Amino acid sequence: MKTVNVHDAKTGFSKLLSEIEERGSRFVICRNGHPVADLVPHQAVNRLQPDKKLGALRIKYDPVEELTPADWPDEAR
Repeated sequence: MKTVNVHDAKTGFSKLLSEIEERGSRFVICRNGHPVADLVPHQAVNRLQPDKKLGALRIKYDPVEELTPADWPDEAR
């Protein structure tokens, strides 16, 4: 990663974006010599892959099972 101070990043923002597009460069933006932010290429998320956490869920009842009147709260009857 290349280091750029805030003033240079602000002044040459278009140039930084061009370099990211063309070369996939990554930048660390610093203020007073301390890292503040990373400027990195965008990575699209593949939303067609199922979430691993959701695949681990297990339902312990039949979600299409008919409810009896006793299953409904009194306010909903």
